[in-house]
Amino acid sequence: MNAPLETERTDLATLDLDEEIRRLKKERNAVILAHYYQESEIQDLADFIGDSLQLAQEARKTSADVILFAGVHFMAETAKILNPERTVLVPDMKAGCSLADGAPVERFRAWKAKHPGAFVISYINCSAAVKAESDLICTSSNAKRMVDSVPRDQKILFAPDKNLGRYLIKETGRDMVLWPGSCIVHETFSLKRLLELKRQHPGAQIIAHPECEEHILDEADFIGSTAALLKHV
Repeated sequence: MNAPLETERTDLATLDLDEEIRRLKKERNAVILAHYYQESEIQDLADFIGDSLQLAQEARKTSADVILFAGVHFMAETAKILNPERTVLVPDMKAGCSLADGAPVERFRAWKAKHPGAFVISYINCSAAVKAESDLICTSSNAKRMVDSVPRDQKILFAPDKNLGRYLIKETGRDMVLWPGSCIVHETFSLKRLLELKRQHPGAQIIAHPECEEHILDEADFIGSTAALLKHV
């Protein structure tokens, strides 16, 4: 009874995963997208590496029938929105984002209903359902420009990242109503640890993404989107 299991183990042990993925990619006429946050082994196999919207846009330029998005669920949804005629796959359907998951559309609609007539701007890190309930979708790189584009006398609701929203309030001087959401990854950064690193490396610059908490941003020499951080470095 153990023979099939032993055979399976042997096959897996001798399988060249990189080669098999490339074979399947060619067979399915697929393009592989990998977010910046993916491990290097995944990035090495990808056709494109970048932020979620950038990747969805790159896929749109290709002739691929299948888009394999190595990222979280909302990123694959964004790729499907921009490529509705193509098959979009994710390696793990349960790969979620705390920011997107923290803004379920039913609660989002109820929140909107409390502010009739308000203009809704949502950060791209949200579900397709929340995007559909919004007036504008922004990225971290164009968020300030999106906020500035709304008439000054118009009330703005901003979701789902309160840290990015708080940063934009400072940058634009607009008094926005913020959805109480955040990214658990960006909230784990310790100010104490950051300052200790700064003491160890006094000549170093601190760079930060605007999704970080305010006390981290207060210490930063440069704040920007992932692409802006890379360009700055």
